Amino acid sequence: MKYLLGFDIGSSSVKAALLEIATGKSVAAAFSPAVEMAIAAPRPGFAEQDPEQWWTELIHAVQQLHQQVSFDGKEVAAIGISYQMHGLVCVDKDLKPLRPSIIWCDSRAVEIGNKAMNALGEKFCLQNFLNSPGNFTASKLKWVKDNEPAVYEKIYKVMLPGDYIALKLTGEPATTVSGLSEGILWNFPQKRVATELLRQYGIDESLLSPVVPTFGEQGRLSAAAAEILQLAAGILVCYRAGDQPNNAYSLNVLQPGEIAATGGTSGVVYGVTDKVSFDPKSRVNTFVHVSHTEEKPRYGILLCINGTGILNSWVRKNFYQGASYQDMNKEAATIAVGADGLLFYPFGNGAERVLENRDPGARLQGLQFNTHHRAHVARAAQEGIVFSLCYGTEIMGQMGMRMQTVRAGYANMFLSDIFAKTFANTTGCAIELYNTDGALGAARAAGVGVGVFSDFATCFTGMELVKLIEPDKELTQQTRDVYERWKRNL
Repeated sequence: MKYLLGFDIGSSSVKAALLEIATGKSVAAAFSPAVEMAIAAPRPGFAEQDPEQWWTELIHAVQQLHQQVSFDGKEVAAIGISYQMHGLVCVDKDLKPLRPSIIWCDSRAVEIGNKAMNALGEKFCLQNFLNSPGNFTASKLKWVKDNEPAVYEKIYKVMLPGDYIALKLTGEPATTVSGLSEGILWNFPQKRVATELLRQYGIDESLLSPVVPTFGEQGRLSAAAAEILQLAAGILVCYRAGDQPNNAYSLNVLQPGEIAATGGTSGVVYGVTDKVSFDPKSRVNTFVHVSHTEEKPRYGILLCINGTGILNSWVRKNFYQGASYQDMNKEAATIAVGADGLLFYPFGNGAERVLENRDPGARLQGLQFNTHHRAHVARAAQEGIVFSLCYGTEIMGQMGMRMQTVRAGYANMFLSDIFAKTFANTTGCAIELYNTDGALGAARAAGVGVGVFSDFATCFTGMELVKLIEPDKELTQQTRDVYERWKRNL
């Protein structure tokens, strides 16, 4: 076997990567569509996508791989999947979607989760689920039960977006413990399904898919899928994980105290711990990490800012029409730290967990018509995203997480020097940027799952440090001062 194939199912695009086993290098990479996938918002606070579009774009991405490199499907040893977290896909007995997926940034189920927490007891939820039921997958399913009973009655299985893609590949519904934990469907101390929450919601446990290991055989590529993808039937699907645990894996963030970050559609800081830990206000969330075992427990503490990529995209659309993100970053770099007093609060993409599920909307503060122009807005937007992430890391610090070095892929927001330097100067941490992404990480993980890599260490051959950004002594205090002012007005 020569290759491993990885997929990353995002809400903006579907990425695919072909990894050469011998070198650990990417030999082909693709994404589809060329422009961002649409997110439907039939009502304020709603966010939906058609699961079939993810599959269609995956097909297109694989077609691009075949165009870039001539390879035989029989040369692919295994497939790995990364996916957008917390979404809900409902399928019928024919394994067809019954409605659009309610995706990660949809906030319709906030009150449902709050009511469940009150009914079950805050202490019980935090001790057993490590999170409020909040706006996660279980609560989204309860919303369907209450508001679309005709749809609910037809549900055969519920699944996460990655589970659905695995279903399309193998024909078999399945999920993982890590996946159940991200849906608030896992009881941590009891090491079983969160039957207490299911009973509270009146949901039958039979709607959940069978559990398969995170690493290891999860199914085999069906003949039908193999024909569509020009691959070989029987290829093992050997890994799946939510995009943030997978991003951490992609960066070799597996041990307690290690930190991963991403600045894509959402902005995330994800830290690994071996302690069962939770935030009393559920502003950051604890899930089962991909490297978790009963002998060596590993949990991921996740901080997510919804209004990250969409804010950067909004600035470009409204102030930089026809320009690239690189052009926008260059212009923003001409503005000094603090954007001459302009502060941006990036909370305009639904309820933010770090704000206790409030949805205050975005805010541009301190605008002076005679001082500020579009470059100030671009700079303030990037600083505001970083500051919101740093605010969350302070909560993680209260839980015992200590940040020293942060790893990220050299992609998306981290392509901007302003973003990376502001992050380093605000947190006081060095930022290590690597030549990897979610699709490559999923491919490496599939190699561990199928056994072509003997352990986690060997699977990272070929991953290289692209850039190291250390805090600037001259700018750190200045950046911290702007951050403290931003925080006072939060």
